[in-house]
Formats: sequence, structure tokens, C-alpha cells
Amino acid sequence: MKNDTIGCRLWNLSIVSVLILTFSNILLTVRLLHSSDCTRQILPEPPPPPPPPRFQHQEEETPPPCPATLAPQVINSTASTIFHVDLRLGRWDSRHLYKMFDFVVVGERFSELSEKFSVCLATQSSIEKLQSLVQVAHHWSGPISAAMFVAGDDEYKLLQYYISYLRRCYAPVRERVSFHLAYPKDRPPTAHQTELPLKSGLDCLRPEGVLAELVRLRKPETVKWRLKTAYPQNHLRNLARRNCQSDFVFLTDVDIIPSAKLAEGLDVFLREARCHGLCAYVIPTYELDERVRFPRNKTDLIRLAKKGLARPFHQKVFIYNQFATNFSRWQQSAGSESSAVHISHNVTNFEFLYEPFYVAPDTAPAHDERFMGYGYTRNTQVYEMFVAGYQFQVLSPVFTCHWGLQTKKGRPSWRERQNSINGRQFEVFKREVFARYHKDPLKKMARRKQR
Repeated sequence: MKNDTIGCRLWNLSIVSVLILTFSNILLTVRLLHSSDCTRQILPEPPPPPPPPRFQHQEEETPPPCPATLAPQVINSTASTIFHVDLRLGRWDSRHLYKMFDFVVVGERFSELSEKFSVCLATQSSIEKLQSLVQVAHHWSGPISAAMFVAGDDEYKLLQYYISYLRRCYAPVRERVSFHLAYPKDRPPTAHQTELPLKSGLDCLRPEGVLAELVRLRKPETVKWRLKTAYPQNHLRNLARRNCQSDFVFLTDVDIIPSAKLAEGLDVFLREARCHGLCAYVIPTYELDERVRFPRNKTDLIRLAKKGLARPFHQKVFIYNQFATNFSRWQQSAGSESSAVHISHNVTNFEFLYEPFYVAPDTAPAHDERFMGYGYTRNTQVYEMFVAGYQFQVLSPVFTCHWGLQTKKGRPSWRERQNSINGRQFEVFKREVFARYHKDPLKKMARRKQR
């Protein structure tokens, strides 16, 4: 009887212990589920929705902040103070058409990265294409100097909001990118700030969608002014170049995406390169079908090219743009994804209107700021480099890409008007180049005399 009593007590204690443990587990689970600490994630969280194809296969994937959506009041409270600039000051261009400001926003690691890397990526953009900077910053781990163009109060305000959004959502942008500013004399912004009427949060996984929402807030008169006014590309290229602090500059447009680890590969190559004379190192550029993922390496890119899903930049729109790079030779040359960056071949068939994306010291000739809008903006500078004696050398296995297979269909008429105006400017430019260097390797002056 005594043994039965002891057994019952033990049984009752076991039941009580199980109940206590169960109740404790329930309390702990509830506490964890209601915890607001985003920095200490004890329970596994479901993965975020996949980003668009063009943002996949990034070598350095920075997760969005917690939460993944920024409240409008967060952006409104920080955007008005993000630019460190006195709009009453600034630096005029040579014709007093545009005022420019250096380092209106400085990347948190820009100075450190400028000392670490021998090459800086210099790029330029208006607000409409700025979403491309997200992928550029994820692929390029060195310093980035970005020149931005705004017209009027509305674009000035929207640019601050979007840069604030990018810096909060993407660590590579916050750390690596320093921004510079240019605006036109006839549409100057003011320091006056008002809150934007944002109706919803800003999704850190949708940089394109957020930018589209912001751009729609521009004033109609700003949009009309944009359509009839030439974009000052060369002013912005010079602004971005001059603010790079490294020995070499890789000058691009903002929608030109570098291959993964390009900065590291170039840094090793440039520190060991032995250039006899003047050298510029060409990075081959391809167009990508928007349905594919960004190629991981040269082998992947060539596979896409053989399927018609990638092709040399501007091949269908204007073949002379990149033709002298000799893409067939580059694709056949040795060099896989594991190869160090090296010279594939020299450009031996240089033609006028060639405009590669290249790496060179910033002692290369500046971009002539008389050429604005579409046509002759980059190729005139490359032409002057050729006349000055630069040897263009194509690198492998690195590359850059531009999203979208381009065609002539749907090109606006204003592009041809601007191209025609810049073509007339070139007649003066080529005479100046001839006088400066006393050389005419492409016989541009000789042909003019014959006519």
C-alpha cells in the first residue's frame, strides 16, 4: 500500500512537471513572437520576395533593413538635410550655363576605399535612371563618384528623397558612393524644403518602383523643359572624373553595370601594368536581354551571346560605337572566370565615332562641354585621346553590361536634331585638335581640304 502511494505521488509530480514545462514553452514562444528587436533574430525568418532578374547574382548581397519598408515620415525627416551644400555658392562652367557642387553627399567609406583601390568608378545621371546605381554599387566594391543633374526645386527635392532612400536601404550605396551636383542657370533650385505627399511606404526591394513613384511628382513644366533641353553629359562626366581620388578612373554612364569583382581585378592589374607611353584599357560592353540574369563571368556572357540573348553594345543602333573593340577576338581569346585581368589585344582598327568605356589616368583629355545632349559627346573625347597618342588595349575576362537589346525603332526625333547640332560643332573641334597636337591620323583635315 505504501509503495502504491509513493508511485501515485511520483506520477502526479511527473504530470505537474510536464504541465509546467509545456506552459513555460508557450510563454517563451509568445514572448519571442512579440519581440520587437530586429537585430537579434532568434527564430528563423522566411526569406524576402525575390528581386527582379536584373538584381540577381550579386556577389555582395546586402539585406534590406528591418523593416523592409521605409515609412514616408522617415524619408521626409532625413531628406531635407542630406545635401551639404550652400546653393548660393558653387562653381560655374566656362560659359556660365551650369553651376556645380562637389561632394554634396559623401560615402561613409569613400575616403578609405580611395586609398585602398587604385581605380575609382566615375558615373553620371539624371534622376530618371538613378535606380541603376543599386546594382552598380553591389558589383563595384571600390569608390564611386556620381555626378547628378537636377533642374528646379522639384527635381532637387526628389533627388534628395531618392538618395536618402538608397542610402538607408543599401549599404553599398551608403558606403561607396559620393554624390556631386549640377544644375542649370535658368532653373536653379532653392533651399526651401517641403514634405512629399507620399501615400505609402518605400519598399527597399523595389528601387525602380520607388523611383517611378517619385518621378511622377515632378511638375509638368519641368517635364516639358526636359524634353526640349539638351542634357549636359560632358559637364557631368568631367565633374565625376575630377572628384575621383584614385590614380585611375573608370568612366561610365550610370546604367552600365560592371561584372562582379571588377574593381578588385582592375586594382591588381593596374598595380602591375607596365604601359609604354599613353594607355587606356577598354572594358568590353554588351547589351543584355532583360529576361536573363546578369552573367556571372565571361563564359556565362559568351553563352548568352551565342543564344542571341546578349550582343555588343549599340550593335543594331550604331555599330561604330563599339566596333573597334573587336568582340569576336575578345570572345575567342583565352581567359576564363578564374583568370586574372589581362590584356586580350590592342585596338588596331580605330575608327572615328568609336566610344568605348575605358580605364585611364584622369590626365586624359577632358570631355568638351560644347557637346551637349545626344551625339559626339563621348567619341570626340576618345578621338582626341587617339590623336594625342593613346593606345587602347582591351582587357579580359572582365566586362560591363547594359540592360535591354536596343533597336532604332522608337528613337525620338529630338535625338537626331541634337546629333546634327553637335555634328556642326565637331567641325570646329577637329580643327582645334589638329592645331593642338599637329597630327591628323584619321585624315579628317585632309578630307576637308579635298572638298
